[in-house]
Amino acid sequence: MNYSLKQTSNSSTVLVVDDDPAMRIALTESLKLLGYDTEVATSGEEALAYLNEKPVGTILTDMQMGGMTGIDLFHKVNKYKIPVIIMSAYGTIDAAVMAMKSGVVDYLVKPFSQERLDEAVKKGLASASSVAEKSALPIKGRSMAMRTILTNNPGMLKLLKMTEVVASSDATIFLEGESGTGKEVFARFIHEHSPRAHRPFIAINCAAVPENLLESELFGHEKGAFTGALIRKPGKFELAHTGTILLDEVSEMHLSLQAKLLRVLQEKEVDSVGGREPIPLDIRVIATTNRPILKEVEEGRFREDLYYRLNVFPLHIPPLRDRISDIPLLAEHFIKKIAARNHQEPVKLSSEALSQLLAWPWKGNVRELENTMERACLLASLDGIILPEHLGFVDPIKKEPIVHNGSANRSEKTTLWEVERDLILETLEKMGGNRTHAAKRLGISIRTMRNKLKEYRSAGLLDAEEDEDESLEEEAGKFFPAVAQSGK
Repeated sequence: MNYSLKQTSNSSTVLVVDDDPAMRIALTESLKLLGYDTEVATSGEEALAYLNEKPVGTILTDMQMGGMTGIDLFHKVNKYKIPVIIMSAYGTIDAAVMAMKSGVVDYLVKPFSQERLDEAVKKGLASASSVAEKSALPIKGRSMAMRTILTNNPGMLKLLKMTEVVASSDATIFLEGESGTGKEVFARFIHEHSPRAHRPFIAINCAAVPENLLESELFGHEKGAFTGALIRKPGKFELAHTGTILLDEVSEMHLSLQAKLLRVLQEKEVDSVGGREPIPLDIRVIATTNRPILKEVEEGRFREDLYYRLNVFPLHIPPLRDRISDIPLLAEHFIKKIAARNHQEPVKLSSEALSQLLAWPWKGNVRELENTMERACLLASLDGIILPEHLGFVDPIKKEPIVHNGSANRSEKTTLWEVERDLILETLEKMGGNRTHAAKRLGISIRTMRNKLKEYRSAGLLDAEEDEDESLEEEAGKFFPAVAQSGK
């Protein structure tokens, strides 16, 4: 049967698609209580027939149904830009990730709360009217504590979308990344987007607590368990009951404690030091490491069985040097944050200083950038503008302050457009003219790189090339298949 589906504009109706009568009733009643208009369909085929007659704002469909599945229905309506939310009691994390990568607005794992349902439907209805706008905006982590993850980098945007998906489950997450990349920020982001958001979030840095105290800190102790144990002390696991525990730098944990941690994860219960009975736990575990964990396993410093227990869903946070396009965004964010904290007007960032920020290797990642901006803001407070000398960069070889980043002939009138142009062309030169590698290094898409080069040629800044479109999309597909397919 051929369908000519109605567009979603000007409609706030939620179409519920489920072959389970009880579930349909429960969902429609919940949605009505939340203030939404609803319609129902008992199958994917019936949903398409309805859409052939009337528009809807978003579709809420079960994954497993007789006949057409929820994913099948999504693929049928996707080209019409109708937002789809998929729900499943049988879904795996892999299925959720694949669904989100395909373009599904949200993925609900049954059972889910009314608040979680409301959040997903709001997202679906918002998507119906602002698909174009949202693709160009940075994702911001929504948080009661106002914690925000800012990025314009395509790879980071995909990582955040994947993080939101896995947050809705109880899967154990292993965050890998260099020091300063924001692993704890990601952990809190996951907690705040999970059904446990209003429950405790307990973090412990396994590298910061002395080895002889870490066991008591993690698992707690009973009164009289050892000399000095004058009262009963609950451990971090017990304190995090019903919520989330973050095991920061878990690779620093001694092997003897790793064995006890493995038992806690397997049995969902904890034995306090000196305790008589295990304490049952309902808990979500997030672990982080800044070391190459597989190397730690191979060299016997980290238990292999614990690694597989923690590595249910690994997420790698890229270093700042691999997402240069985020530096201006983050720098401006820190400037405003520092100004607000000091009750001052934000200083300006000169294009010369920005040029240096873009060229710096950032071995300390986002943490180093924030510290640099705080120092620069203090030094620039009198002049109201951050200049290169305020950054305090020192040449690692000459041991001298850096006041220029290699473009000493740039005048005070240098614009941000010129800084961006110089950075792109310098990176392209470093990559031997390979546009795909240069785009990856800059954290931009292949299409953006191509458009920028066309812009520079139109302005007479580059020689015209006969092979301007030299199978660029084919090359992009080898390195960035997802980007090439999405056209972003």
